Amino acid sequence: FINKYDINHSSIHNVKEIFMAEFESIRSTTRSDSNINIDSGLRAHMNKVYGLMAVAMVITGLVAWSIGTSPQLVGALFSNSIISLIVMFAPLGFVFFLSARVMKMSYSAGQLSFWLFSALMGLSLSTIFVVYTGASIANAFFTTAIAFGAMSLFGYTTKKDLSGMGRFLFMGVIGLIVAMIINWFTQSPGLEFAINVLGVLIFAGLTAYDTQNIKNTYLSIRNAPNGEEIAAKAGILGALSLYINFLNMFMFLLQFMGNRE
Repeated sequence: FINKYDINHSSIHNVKEIFMAEFESIRSTTRSDSNINIDSGLRAHMNKVYGLMAVAMVITGLVAWSIGTSPQLVGALFSNSIISLIVMFAPLGFVFFLSARVMKMSYSAGQLSFWLFSALMGLSLSTIFVVYTGASIANAFFTTAIAFGAMSLFGYTTKKDLSGMGRFLFMGVIGLIVAMIINWFTQSPGLEFAINVLGVLIFAGLTAYDTQNIKNTYLSIRNAPNGEEIAAKAGILGALSLYINFLNMFMFLLQFMGNRE
């Protein structure tokens, strides 16, 4: 009886071990497949966001260059004070419109609106080709591209939660705007230098924060009903945030290191 019991107990134990090994194998494979699907979906989503931003940057650059290198067009746009104000503030109004309405639009309409905004921004930035040398603009652009890429990569790969840093940086943006208004009246070279340095640092930090936010937003809504459609529209807002961060970094760097005509 004891020998028979030992044999049965050993067999049951072996079956249990085999079953548990198979179960762990299946669970590990399922988890691995799930991670692969999430990673591939996230990668495709981030590529789409960066693609939208890149097209917007090309549109902005082409419009700014075509207007800024033509004295006749610059004179037509900026000789009239009313037209100048419209050109300057139209992109700001478009940002508020796009932020409020993009989730209610179709994806193609939101994409087209984003690119229209980038063209308006190109009109607004066209004067940099009048004020700064071409070499200064190119140097500021490539420096911004390197810094932006590094901070965006950090935001995508870091395991640290950057939400607290985002709130701090948002307060920094408000302080930066106040300082710029003050300097509009005082015209202080020292304050202008501090504004440019802080502006670069703040928007570099916001680049990392927004990149992580885009990633987390996609992961949180992709499995919801119509999650992929919602995530795609949210990606337009993400591309808009990164685009604005890039342009602000570029402008502050250009004012900091650019040579004027």
